[in-house]
Amino acid sequence: MKILALDSSGIVASVAVVEDDTLLAEYTVNYKKTHSQTLLPMLDEIVKMTELDMDTVDAIAVAAGPGSFTGLRIGSATAKGLGLALKKPLIPVPTVDALAYNLYDAGGLICPIMDARRNQVYTGIYRFENHRLSVLKSQWAGAVTELLEMLNEMGEPVTFLGDGVPVFRQVISETLQVPFSFAPAHVNKQRAAAVAALGLEYYKEGKTETAMEHCPDYLRVSQAERERAQREKAAEAAGNRDGEAAL
Repeated sequence: MKILALDSSGIVASVAVVEDDTLLAEYTVNYKKTHSQTLLPMLDEIVKMTELDMDTVDAIAVAAGPGSFTGLRIGSATAKGLGLALKKPLIPVPTVDALAYNLYDAGGLICPIMDARRNQVYTGIYRFENHRLSVLKSQWAGAVTELLEMLNEMGEPVTFLGDGVPVFRQVISETLQVPFSFAPAHVNKQRAAAVAALGLEYYKEGKTETAMEHCPDYLRVSQAERERAQREKAAEAAGNRDGEAAL
């Protein structure tokens, strides 16, 4: 089975092709360019270098969120376009699950953290049991202090990875009371190969959808939506005060 995978959920853009247990190609860039500039050219380069016939792809795995709202939209639109053109199913892979899968069969707890701004993280808690990823707490958005309290209560060694590590390294070091470590550079950010490998497992479990059905999982509303809700609430309150004054 051949899986094409895309991940543009964070600061890294990544494309990969996995066939059964073989990684045929992976192209990952973490450098000062928007995903709209990089994702399709990376895919095109992989197709050329591997002489890939896109019709031989069985499914398209995509990092489905959470993450950067813009990045998720770019990845989602690309996956949907490919799925529609090729008439292939999509495999939505939770971003945080795929990050955890980078540390396949690692001991102890695995805790990906993505910087969600305002001292919050997108995160989850995982471990490997019998060579399978076990989700102890599914991906969620919350305060980093809440996460660290939870890990202290669990009382087990933990490995952190993700773009939130450099942001929260100090508070982790100051707050965490259990043994901890940080994943090295080659596995500490999003990788489309992990999306593809985990996507293959999800495909076997029937966790697919059509291109038309797919939409990103943002986990929370965007800043623009929050600001609009605040404006509407303020306008409603002002209207109520004016109505009371008229009475």
